[in-house]
Amino acid sequence: MKILITGATGFVGSHLIEYLLRRDEVTIYATRRRRSDIENVAHLMNLPRVKWLTMDITDSHSVLRLIEECKPDLCFHLCAQSFVPASWNAPQETMTTNIIGTINLLEAIRSICPESRIQIAGSSEEYGMVKEDELPVSENSPLRPLSPYGVSKVAEDLLGYQYFMSYGLKIVRTRGFNHTGPRRGEMFVCSNFAKQIVEIEKGKRENSILVGNLDAKRDFTDVRDMVSAYWLSLEKGKPGEVYNISSGKCFSMREVLDMLLELSGAKVKVEPDPERVRPSDVPVLLGDSGKFHKETGWEPKIPFEKTLEDILNYWREKIG
Repeated sequence: MKILITGATGFVGSHLIEYLLRRDEVTIYATRRRRSDIENVAHLMNLPRVKWLTMDITDSHSVLRLIEECKPDLCFHLCAQSFVPASWNAPQETMTTNIIGTINLLEAIRSICPESRIQIAGSSEEYGMVKEDELPVSENSPLRPLSPYGVSKVAEDLLGYQYFMSYGLKIVRTRGFNHTGPRRGEMFVCSNFAKQIVEIEKGKRENSILVGNLDAKRDFTDVRDMVSAYWLSLEKGKPGEVYNISSGKCFSMREVLDMLLELSGAKVKVEPDPERVRPSDVPVLLGDSGKFHKETGWEPKIPFEKTLEDILNYWREKIG
């Protein structure tokens, strides 16, 4: 089986490659940009079952050449500008990468290998402003995105639906709620808190942590559970359908910070940082993944406390 992963050098991509390598008779085609940071996947670069290919998702000719070369049976479309705050600073880049890039991929697959099964990795940010009486969020909840990133993921999602309806492409859309774990970039909240705590542990930082909005509540899933869900979405999910992937448990950013501090034992001062506050923020995202569980049997296995402990240990190894 030939499996294509776009955006394979990223946080989720690195864990998905490791998950897929546990399966027999799989060849992985992993895409990267010429300027991609390969730190997350350095240990995967020379494996015979992983073939690294250079691609610019915003260049239709580059995408077409890649699809002609690998003709995948399965495609996991992870390539995206995925940092919500950056989407306010670079909305054009976010839209180009996420929307035009998705069109380029779907057009190439439609032309070369229309029998491929495709997963489009959407986001809970598509739901945006969720009202109290709409919790937990189901796939039928309104889409009210509050960031350029959220808007771009809605467009990706609906493009997947349109290409399924118009051309019969075997597309499954997932809306993953927050996922985290070791190797998560330091700009993301759990990893950022953990890095600051470890810097304090090692005497590399004053005894204070900079924070943004601690009242926001999010539904967290371990990335290692998330990639198993991505696999099941193509193995057992139905083309044309959309599925929430979530833990069904909600934590405020204040609770996340308190849990990390308890795991560390560090005594710190918490300082609000206006630069970390978004122009508009989603107050609560709590997902209902009952539909996905019913059709695939998936459920998260890794406790959130274990995830946070692993993130702390990741930074302890990384910071000398």
